[in-house]
Amino acid sequence: MQNLLVASTNVGKLKEYRELMADLPVNWLSLQDVGLAHMEVEETGDTFRANALLKAEAYCAASKLPTLADDSGIVVDALGGAPGVYSARYAPTAEERNAKLIHALEGVPFERRTARFVAVIALVLPDQVTIIAEGRVEGHVGLEPRGTNGFGYDPVLVLDDGRTMAELSSAEKNQISHRGRALAKLHPILHCLFG
Repeated sequence: MQNLLVASTNVGKLKEYRELMADLPVNWLSLQDVGLAHMEVEETGDTFRANALLKAEAYCAASKLPTLADDSGIVVDALGGAPGVYSARYAPTAEERNAKLIHALEGVPFERRTARFVAVIALVLPDQVTIIAEGRVEGHVGLEPRGTNGFGYDPVLVLDDGRTMAELSSAEKNQISHRGRALAKLHPILHCLFG
């Protein structure tokens, strides 16, 4: 069975990868599993794509394993695209990030609070092959966080049906999430490589 490194220490993200790609005969490894949790790759890119590539290339070189890395975040139109690539660094904790985002949109009517989750996933193989996929999910930033499923900005992104991403079951979220959509594009390639 082929080892495949997910360049993350986020257990929620690793769980999503495992669920979304459960049919692949691979051994999913995290940075902790390969002793690289201490290694920091500075996200100096100004796009999700650039940051995903930086991480995938660095962790592939360090581990000598096929590596998936993603950069993702929330892009809010009324804030000129912020927090964007700075989503994870917008505030120290998920709760503080959600509160800061809602505060930044104070006074903005719901219909103008359009936003999307964007995920770009880079797959880098040790023989220098690189494959990129992007997924998006559209919505609005809610007036308050709702729901307990998921992580990150899930409690504040309201979908067209009125529920937040955090109010969906894991199966529902995996069907429509930005990461799920990007992985769906990568799935046939991963299946050819590792299936």
